[in-house]
Amino acid sequence: MAGKPVIGVLALQGAIQLHRPHIEAAGGEYLPVRTAGDFERADAFILPGGESTTMLKLIDAFGLEETMRKAFAEKPVWGICAGAILLAETVRNPEQKSFGLLPITVTRNAYGRQLESIQQEIGGYPVSYIRAPVIEAVGPDVEVLAEREGQPVWVRRGSAMASTFHPELTLRYPSPMHRTFADLARSPLPGSKPAGPH
Repeated sequence: MAGKPVIGVLALQGAIQLHRPHIEAAGGEYLPVRTAGDFERADAFILPGGESTTMLKLIDAFGLEETMRKAFAEKPVWGICAGAILLAETVRNPEQKSFGLLPITVTRNAYGRQLESIQQEIGGYPVSYIRAPVIEAVGPDVEVLAEREGQPVWVRRGSAMASTFHPELTLRYPSPMHRTFADLARSPLPGSKPAGPH
């Protein structure tokens, strides 16, 4: 869609409101999403950082899984930290159910406690890692947009994007990642397909 995309942030648990100024500065409209109707209104979705196991329990409790699978098959989605885990095809440490939208292998909490809060600059923009997962492997059609010490930290395939860091914690609006996602929401790329259960 052209113009001002409505970007929904999954508002069940995690870092939600911090995305608002980034989305608005990138020319989008912020929408917290909690219901099937919210998912219909949004043009694209952010799965925020938080606790992926808790998010899965709440998604199940609210009966949102099928609504979300359908939405992610049709519209752009960006998973951040815990959200990246939810989008991964393979999750380790421990194994966990996911939407399987991105052909990547993610290991939870792989950096350990020493990276509970550490920063890196990506293109001159500081981002934060907080008990971040590690992307151990990517499929051949996955574009790596940024790395840290040789490992992917920001990836994309078609209309699906994932990052293991938090750009929303930096108070310079918008982050380059939010700007990229807002552009994707305006002109979604082909490539996101429905995923089976994982």
